[in-house]
Amino acid sequence: MVRVLIVDDSLFARKILTDILSSDDDILVVGEAKNGKEALEKIPVLKPDLITLDIVMPVMDGIATLEKIVSQYNLPVIMVSNLTQEDAIFTLEALDKGAIDFIPKPNNIFSLNKQTIRSQIIDKIKMAAKCNVNVKPIMRASDDAVKESITSKSSLKDSKDGFDYIIAIGSSTGGPKALQQVIPLLPKDINASIVIVQHMPPKFTKSLAERLNNISNINVKEGEDGDILTKGNCYIAPGDFHMEVVQRGKDYVIRLNKDEPIKGLRPSVDVLMNSVAKLDGINKIGVIMTGMGADGSKGIISLKKSNGFTIAQDEESSVIFGMPKAAINTNCIDKIVPLNHIADEIIRKVEV
Repeated sequence: MVRVLIVDDSLFARKILTDILSSDDDILVVGEAKNGKEALEKIPVLKPDLITLDIVMPVMDGIATLEKIVSQYNLPVIMVSNLTQEDAIFTLEALDKGAIDFIPKPNNIFSLNKQTIRSQIIDKIKMAAKCNVNVKPIMRASDDAVKESITSKSSLKDSKDGFDYIIAIGSSTGGPKALQQVIPLLPKDINASIVIVQHMPPKFTKSLAERLNNISNINVKEGEDGDILTKGNCYIAPGDFHMEVVQRGKDYVIRLNKDEPIKGLRPSVDVLMNSVAKLDGINKIGVIMTGMGADGSKGIISLKKSNGFTIAQDEESSVIFGMPKAAINTNCIDKIVPLNHIADEIIRKVEV
């Protein structure tokens, strides 16, 4: 039984979330709070296993409350976020500060009652309750590295230099924070172009790309249809679009589409990796990191069959071991490493 405390200043949101979670026999809503101050008073009394936390609240907002919860209690927290650019920025900050995942709050709160959304919320709650909340803090690029990236990116953006590798990375729950331990550690002159699928809705992937770009030596952007992959650049699949890489003469080009979601996911790691596996004249590296479910396991098989090199994050450093475990179970993974060694493995393989 997962004991949940719901924290939201909206009475309607609390009511609907309570109804959704209470519909599952394995979840018990032990209480509600209308702001962070009230939540902190109730935690020691109600002893929840997990907290859902709104971002914008009076008295004490979600970010300030999260910092208190992380410092005082060993509890998983799921943020409840509006699908706006501003909330996307706050949500990414919350994920940096220790939140496990987030639930998008649609503009019409009553749409939370749709069956697909109900199932996704319930699955996220159950999985987050089992997650590894003791993953080590993130390592950021040094100030010098950030300065270097700011001064050098203008020339990298339009680089026509050839490259020998395409690196395809897939992640989900815990991924935004995990990516900050990989992408900023890649050197600006890496002999590769990087493509990423991180399961997130629109606006959130754009904010994630901007956040990674600000702390990385390589240029990071949200992928656009028609983008030509270039050396030392990284492209993140936009939310609600599948992203593929196709060959056009000597160029490798991003193609976006709105094909049906794969097992409820768009973008899909499998779609991206399967497309990379089909490319000729290029070396390939596939990386599967923390996340719920099994997305990427089919793509890893395709990459391995196309003579690609494959890496999976280990269990101890994963917030959720679902995606790496599924990839490892294919017997197509070459290296299983902790999160803080993934960049080293990539660099070693590419031989920068």
